[in-house]
Amino acid sequence: MRHAVITAGSKGLGKKVTEQFLEMGCSVTINYRSDVTRVSQLMTEWEPYQEKLQFVQGDVTKKEDIANIIEQAMKRFGRIDYLVNNAGPYIFERKKLVDYDEKEWYEIINGNLNAVFHFLKLTIPIMRKQKFGRIITYGFQDAEHTPGWIYRSAFAAAKAGLVSLTKTIAFEEAEYGITANMVCPGDIIGEMKEADIETARLIKDNHTPVGRSGTGEDIGRIICFLCEDNSDFITGSVISASGGIQVVNRGLK
Repeated sequence: MRHAVITAGSKGLGKKVTEQFLEMGCSVTINYRSDVTRVSQLMTEWEPYQEKLQFVQGDVTKKEDIANIIEQAMKRFGRIDYLVNNAGPYIFERKKLVDYDEKEWYEIINGNLNAVFHFLKLTIPIMRKQKFGRIITYGFQDAEHTPGWIYRSAFAAAKAGLVSLTKTIAFEEAEYGITANMVCPGDIIGEMKEADIETARLIKDNHTPVGRSGTGEDIGRIICFLCEDNSDFITGSVISASGGIQVVNRGLK
């Protein structure tokens, strides 16, 4: 049985991704940061999958917590086939670079870039032994072109660096049957993060060229496809799902 480690897999996009892995028949280790009540709800909601599921609390900005997540995954399931780096701190308040304090800057960089480094250091040796692995990172639209993103300097810098890291790992680990790809969600907000495509089609969205909002299912479908055994030819790619809308710097002057 294939096993997935999904960071921040109990809420938002991560929840929908987790659901799709469970439906695929995979076992899943879900990392969550602090919401114990949410985990209790999910243990009830996902009761049919309880033998394939475990929750591990941890903050991805902390190296020791990352080590514990991987340790618990291996202890229970003995392998890691898929690493989905869904977690990533984000500051919703619009701030120019000079208005960030150091704590905010380092939290964004650590959570979105350094955390992936620590996960990869621990996970790649496992995948090498298996001769199989699928690594998924998250970016933002056009991140591979290193665009400037006003009021999002820390997040943009971290994700642009993560593009290069993802592509580098794709080159370095290809001989071991390991792929690495980045998925870039569009402007998916609120309840739509945990919604399915059918629900989104019932709600007209005049701001999106395709006429509906993006959903967690849209992102989960891409990730699950990239993780298939026969998707081994797709590596080092950056794939956006935005419904045709321009996300970066939209509406800003």
